[in-house]
Amino acid sequence: MGTNMEAYNDFAEVYDELMDNVPYAQWCERIDALIQEYGVSRPKRTAKEPLEEERDLVVDLGCGTGTLTELMYQKGYDMIGVDLSEAMLNAAMEKRQARGEDILYLQQDMRELELYGTVGTVYSMCDSLNYILEEEELAQVFSLVNNYLFPGGIFIFDFNTDYKYRHVIGDTTIAENRDDVSFIWENFYDPQRRINEYELTVFVREGERFRKFSETHYQRGYTPEEMTALLEKAGMALLFSMDADTAGPVTAQTQRVCVVAGERGKGNG
Repeated sequence: MGTNMEAYNDFAEVYDELMDNVPYAQWCERIDALIQEYGVSRPKRTAKEPLEEERDLVVDLGCGTGTLTELMYQKGYDMIGVDLSEAMLNAAMEKRQARGEDILYLQQDMRELELYGTVGTVYSMCDSLNYILEEEELAQVFSLVNNYLFPGGIFIFDFNTDYKYRHVIGDTTIAENRDDVSFIWENFYDPQRRINEYELTVFVREGERFRKFSETHYQRGYTPEEMTALLEKAGMALLFSMDADTAGPVTAQTQRVCVVAGERGKGNG
């Protein structure tokens, strides 16, 4: 399990190039809109009382190289990025230094999240939670997030459904050939264990030659019903969910779900 979540090593150096089709700007607008509708954080950079500072803090859980973290920072939010991969965080911190941004990055396993106080919003995008392969550990992540949420705070996240792995990407091979970097992404889905194993092989140009490296990743498919039950087990309340790809209602064929959950007991009943 631990090695699965530490998989982004060599991949970190080409991650941004290979993920250039990910709709980060759209995600940023969606997160901002969901915070405005359901949350308490506000993107204002003015003098604040201590409790307001905590209320307005936003945590990017599984921030990777910080692309979405930076977009949210540029929206005016006070940002903290958390990721387990040292290589991915190094890339994020290089961008932060180059652009002079005031973002705090922490190297932590989300299953052992430890913040300095409460925060108004936590979000986790790009199916980061699918890397948690055991329901008990995912419930622990939810419990920790709930513990650190400011009263009325929210947790926004997306996840790939069991349907997506089972019927769409499981047992498929995706390849892309570019001038300076190419990849082969082979998926193998075990429907009994509901674990998707994917072998990622990358070729990176170095001068006249290409360097090859491979990484193995594991993700678990969850159903919307399972996610709701785990949130409730952790003491959180489901506030809103939608099909993350269509922005419509969740159906039996939904491949990615976007969820808004609220802390319960301090501000959401």
